[in-house]
Amino acid sequence: MECKSYFDTVAQQWDAMRREFFSPAVRDQALARAGLEAGRTALDVGAGSGFVSRGLVAKGLQVIAVDQSERMLAELSVALPEVDCRVGDADFLPVDDAAVDYVFANMYLHHVEDPGSAIREMVRVLKPGGVLTITDLDEHDFEFLRREQHDRWLGFQQAQLEEWYRAAGLEDVTVQPLGENCCASSCNCGEQVKISIFIASGKKAAEAQLST
Repeated sequence: MECKSYFDTVAQQWDAMRREFFSPAVRDQALARAGLEAGRTALDVGAGSGFVSRGLVAKGLQVIAVDQSERMLAELSVALPEVDCRVGDADFLPVDDAAVDYVFANMYLHHVEDPGSAIREMVRVLKPGGVLTITDLDEHDFEFLRREQHDRWLGFQQAQLEEWYRAAGLEDVTVQPLGENCCASSCNCGEQVKISIFIASGKKAAEAQLST
């Protein structure tokens, strides 16, 4: 089963599943780190059923939600009809250049084929001075997550995130532990694991210079 097919299949159960994986504290810390201002525009990449979007709407932001799963977006649009839902993926976000003030991606990066390219694409849609905030998994060795949840990457080294951020033209880059864990259980072997979560943030320079 492809990643998109997996998320289409679990869309109606995703909110309940997500509550077992991690707490709202992950979202709360990500939003706090970005220094949100009400009335501005935020993009939620890999939005799923709206975990991050809910928090953004509550803070008074205009929200664009992008996901490759139409069924996930259908769930989101029922709960948050004011959110602008768009189908898209890591290679091409259906958002104009320099169109948003904030970009968030929660537990998204470990599902994409090329994380560095995905980060550059997220930076493309940021306005100068805009902030990119990513929350995701630290590097781990739990292979069952590839098979059962279609993870492409078994987390990341925090130094690698900093390198990708800077290569994409971001400044004031910080990557550090969030102080929260992602909990997962194997459907087949019953293995239960806790994986630490990092938060990465950076600001788009006035004239971002991409590394080759």
